[in-house]
This record gives sequence, structure tokens and C-alpha cells, in this order.
Amino acid sequence: MARKTTVRNDDEDDEPLESARESGRVAPAADQQRLDDELRPSRLEDVVGQRAVVERLRILLDATKKRKEPLGHLLFDGPPGLGKTTLATVIPRELGTDIQITAGPSLSAPKDLLPYLTNASHGSVLFIDEIHRMPPTVEEFIYPAMEDFRVDITLGDGINARTINMKLQQFTVIGATTRSGMLTAPLRDRFVNREHLDFYTTEELATIVRRNAGKLRTEIVDEAAWEIAIRARGTPRKANNWLRWTRDFADARADGRISLDVARAALRMKGVDVAGLEEQDRRYLETIISVFGGGPAGVQAIGHTMNTPAETLEDEVEPFLLREGFIQRTPRGRMITARALTHLGVSERTSSAAKKRMLPDMFSE
Repeated sequence: MARKTTVRNDDEDDEPLESARESGRVAPAADQQRLDDELRPSRLEDVVGQRAVVERLRILLDATKKRKEPLGHLLFDGPPGLGKTTLATVIPRELGTDIQITAGPSLSAPKDLLPYLTNASHGSVLFIDEIHRMPPTVEEFIYPAMEDFRVDITLGDGINARTINMKLQQFTVIGATTRSGMLTAPLRDRFVNREHLDFYTTEELATIVRRNAGKLRTEIVDEAAWEIAIRARGTPRKANNWLRWTRDFADARADGRISLDVARAALRMKGVDVAGLEEQDRRYLETIISVFGGGPAGVQAIGHTMNTPAETLEDEVEPFLLREGFIQRTPRGRMITARALTHLGVSERTSSAAKKRMLPDMFSE
């Protein structure tokens, strides 16, 4: 059975965290998990970044409220950690409706999806994360639910089989995917609205770090917030992860206050440099330079050399290196760039020498 998460929208039960903190009703230890969960914005006005997307969502929400109709089906796509789930959970709050949350991999058969459809109330939201990973049978089952708000249930087998058409309440499907190209055209076309999320600027990430540090009841200086932001790869999720780590470091090795020196020391211990490269990223670049003479080199060969699956390199390492211009992806393989050599402090002469060592003179004594 698929996992089922239902969130009822009841603003009266959501006491503002700040007022509770000021009155002393928030226990430091017992309520720490709630504080971590509250890092997600709860309203559209609290969302930092993605200005064009947020503005278009405001128009959709305002029009939906005026017409008093359910919101059209909506698809968010973009790299991991950019806020697709955050925006999907903010929308029901803005509309004052309920949300059910599931994920594509957990919907292995139509029977797993059926409880979500039958429990959907008028105007409610069904959020499906990683929707591109839904099996074809589930995908075909959801088509009539999205278009005609009905499901066809087959009872019995053979000549005794009969089909029951069950009417559903009008609801909204919000899908999130990191690989929109893997969505089939029929499913993609059933989403009336599509929004692509892009990477955040350093200024936006610094604002997120400062705001979330306040939610975590941690004092942080602006310089430290900026230091975390520039190493977050344009991704709020990464910025929040580094913030939590620097908070732990500050509590364990300092006075609990995140200064610039504390932030730098914490990130240095994690192996994160000023460009946002981590140990595995630098090892990847150094392998191409030292073993393959700067390239070209195939990802399978690099993976075997590093003892790392090629899929891990393609999904976790290469996207950021390609985006930042540290490597080039050519038909012959991956090649190092001048920017990567400069960042690692390696001269082009050294890289060329490594390549020559790979091709020794067979006739020299």
C-alpha cells in the first residue's frame, strides 16, 4: 500500500512560532524537530527567489479564488533542492484547502493511487513527487481522473467482469519532477500549467540562510551567511544543510554563534571549498588530470578508476561541474577546462606532461 500523508489546512491551529518563542512556550529540546520542519515557508509571500514563478503563481491563485474553482493541474520541474515541494505545499495554504502527498515510486499499481483519488475533497491538492517514476499502468489510470474527474474500476474476471465508473470531486494534481523529459507526452499535456525552477542567486541564498538561522534560534553574522551561500551551489537545500552543519560546529567548537571564522572552519572540515566543490568533485577532476592527462575520458573509465559507479558521477558530480564550466562533455569523453586547472592550482603544462606519460615512446631505451 502506498504511503499516505494528508495535511489538513487549519490556520487556527498554527500558532506563530515567534509569539510562542517569546512567551517561552517552545521547549528548546522537545520542539527542535518542529523548528527544523518550519524551515519551509508556509506562505507564498515568504518564498525567497523564483520571482517570475511566484508572480505567475499569484495570478493563478488570485484567478482561482475569484472564480471559486479548483486550480488547474500544475507541474513543477527542475533540478533537486530548488523548492518544488515547498511551492507545492504552499499552494494549498494559500487556497485554504487540504493536501495529500505521495511519490511516484510508491504508486506501484492503480490500487495504490485509488485511496488518494477517492479521498480528495473539492478543490484539494494531490501532490505527486517524482511523478516521472510512476509506472505506465498507474499513469493510464490517472488520465480520466485528471481530465473527467472519474475512475474506471473493473470488477471480476472474464465474461463476468464489469466496469464501474466512479465520479470524483474536482481536485488539483501537482506534480514535481527532476526529469521532465522522462514524462510521456500524454501525461505532460494534461498539466494545464507548467513551471520550471532555476538556480538561486547568492543574494537569495544568503537571505534564506539568515532567515532560517533565526528559525533555528542561531545567531549568524551577514558575512557567515554569505560564506555559506556562495558554497551552496545555487541550491537552498544545500544551503540549509551547510547551515545545520555550521550550527552544530558552532555549538560544539565555539560559543554557538556563527561568525565568519566559524563558518569557514566548519565548511573546511566538510571539505567544501570556496567554489562549492566537495572532496568527491575535486577527486573527480584530479583523476581526469593525473590519470587521463586532462581528457578526453569516458565516464565508465573514470568511474572504474575512482571505484565509483558511473551513475553516481553522472547524477551527483558532473551536473555542477558542467554548469560551472569545470569540465566539458564531448563525443569522445570528459575533458578538463582551464578554469578547473586554475581552481586546483594545476598548470596546463602539468596536465600536458601527464598526458605524455600515458603515451611513452616505445622505441626509446
